Amino acid sequence: MVRVLAKAAVEPRRRFNLSRATIIPHSPSRIRLATIRLTIPANSRPNRVELVATVGVRGVTGIAQIRFRIWRDGMQIFTAQQGVESAGSERNYTVSFQAIDRNVRAGTHVYTVTAENRTAGTTAAIVGPVSFSGLAVKTR
Repeated sequence: MVRVLAKAAVEPRRRFNLSRATIIPHSPSRIRLATIRLTIPANSRPNRVELVATVGVRGVTGIAQIRFRIWRDGMQIFTAQQGVESAGSERNYTVSFQAIDRNVRAGTHVYTVTAENRTAGTTAAIVGPVSFSGLAVKTR
């Protein structure tokens, strides 16, 4: 049996919008895409925080390797990578990923999703939609 401890969601970009494209910087720089806060009550262990992100990206030049990261309180807890082409029919992508953060201590925690381009000489952009949600549950 699980009990919901906290939940949060944001949608900083609701739809695809090429006119509001934001270039993804090359590593080690990165762009912050979305942030949520979850408060874990005292005496809530064991627990898990289920995190889900969806990001709309577009290839501009070359084949970029985009690294997405999820951070808790400034510490990386998850990473995923997606190749993004800039030619042909495969220019626009909706990338979804999820992560589980286990046994989070009591208190308020800031979760952030970031993106960075790992491939020199390529360009990719955030074009939307962008959404990020978290659900904290007590697992026993």
